[in-house]
Amino acid sequence: MPEPSYRRKLIEVDLPLSKINSESSREKSIRHGHPSTLHLWWARRPLAACRAVIFASLVDDPSSCPDEFPTETEQQAERERLHELTKRLVVWENSSEEALINEARYEIARSVARSRGQTAPTEPAAVLEYLRDEALPIYDPFAGGGSIPLEAQRLGLKAIASDLNPVAVLINKALIELPPKFADQPPVNPDADPLGMTVGKGKKAKQVPWRGAAGLADDIRYYGRWMRDRAYEQIGHLYPKAELPDGSKATVIAWLWARTIPCPNPACNIQMPLMKTFRASRKRGNEHWAKPVVHHDTGSISFDVQNHNRGMPDTDGSVGRQGATCIACGTIAHLAYVREQAQAGQLAEQMTAIVAEGERKRLFLSPAEAHISASQQAKPSWQPQGDLPEQALGFRVQRYGVTQWHQLFTERQLLALTTLSDLLAGVRQATPKTALLRTIPTAYAPIWRSLSVGLHKRLPASADGKTPATKSPAFSAVRRFRWFGILLKRIFFQTRRKIGEGRSSGSPKCLTGCWQPATPGKCTKRTPLQRFTPRPGR
Repeated sequence: MPEPSYRRKLIEVDLPLSKINSESSREKSIRHGHPSTLHLWWARRPLAACRAVIFASLVDDPSSCPDEFPTETEQQAERERLHELTKRLVVWENSSEEALINEARYEIARSVARSRGQTAPTEPAAVLEYLRDEALPIYDPFAGGGSIPLEAQRLGLKAIASDLNPVAVLINKALIELPPKFADQPPVNPDADPLGMTVGKGKKAKQVPWRGAAGLADDIRYYGRWMRDRAYEQIGHLYPKAELPDGSKATVIAWLWARTIPCPNPACNIQMPLMKTFRASRKRGNEHWAKPVVHHDTGSISFDVQNHNRGMPDTDGSVGRQGATCIACGTIAHLAYVREQAQAGQLAEQMTAIVAEGERKRLFLSPAEAHISASQQAKPSWQPQGDLPEQALGFRVQRYGVTQWHQLFTERQLLALTTLSDLLAGVRQATPKTALLRTIPTAYAPIWRSLSVGLHKRLPASADGKTPATKSPAFSAVRRFRWFGILLKRIFFQTRRKIGEGRSSGSPKCLTGCWQPATPGKCTKRTPLQRFTPRPGR
């Protein structure tokens, strides 16, 4: 076989950058079935840009092929054809178009064959096999969110990923390593249709054999619901529904809380709430705020949610950069005093509002004793052990007495996470034994991995001390780890959603709506990292 000869690639000459940039920017607003919904990752690279770069880095520029394109006119015409292919390739809606992907694979195979003095096959299956055997693998040593290896895999190339961060390794294993091993396999759950899956809707609906990662996605949905139902049986009583003024019930979305410290005034000594704002919602037509009511006879403060602005204090909130002001007596507590009380274990929390689901809008209700009592009943049997670093970039909670990892969560949050974690281990026992007869001994592994990614995705939304819900005009649950840092927020909320609930795309839609695994992938952790003391027996 002749030695491969190097030819200039398309990326070295010209690219349709305007289209690539616009599609990369548009990806940020796509949520349905996008890999970014699998798990949060910082600085995730746009799939459109990665797809275009990999394609253009492997396809020869026509100027390097004078035998096929002898004149500049012919070279420019061929280059424009490749540009048009690239423009269609970067559109998200086309990312699962089999004919288009096959066309892109063929162009890559042509360039590989040209450099080796060979003739590229034309049949899609043969092209895919040729790329597996002859094309160089794509290796991303710092894979992160997995955009580059995923797009390499989509284009029929072997993908190898690695990362120092175990979260990135978990994402890549769930995204590129495990699904291809179960390509075109039927699901193993007892509710699955052995005859195949249904595609299309209405009169166009038809049944076809299980293909791609659809069978794995169906198993993930089934065992995700299995975990959710059993979790609700065990801890559902800790998440009561809200009672509306008309006597009906509504599902709670979140409970809003404020941190409190004792007032520095000895004559008052009330638990003063530290609230940056009293507003629970700024959405036009659905404005609400939590009105503090001082009870001097009992030395306490309660909150009454109002749907108007009447009576709202001129100063929105009771805390600022320099310190806090007591709502009851007006005494000023400097920031040094707040930190001193927090380090002394005097930092507490108080419910300020309840957010429930309504008819196409959020309902904001005053705190109820039943909900406060339910939050106090949670008694987790395990908690993560270990000290927080004394000083680290982005960590600000130590100044407020939070020195242990478990202090980043409330008791109810810890109980929910440990319950789901225990149920995740039970998925193996719930998976039918027939699944273990497959060629891969750990047949339940992709189900377990994907569900563990889903559980880990809920972890940021369960960490104590959230960004306040009132930061955006409309109420929304903001993730705790959306930046590299852990800060103490004076207003935080606890969400009710569990695996299988909510509008997040998650693993199943990502697997079925994003791509069909064509080539094997591999992801490794280059340096083992031990963060927490493992749970007994795990």
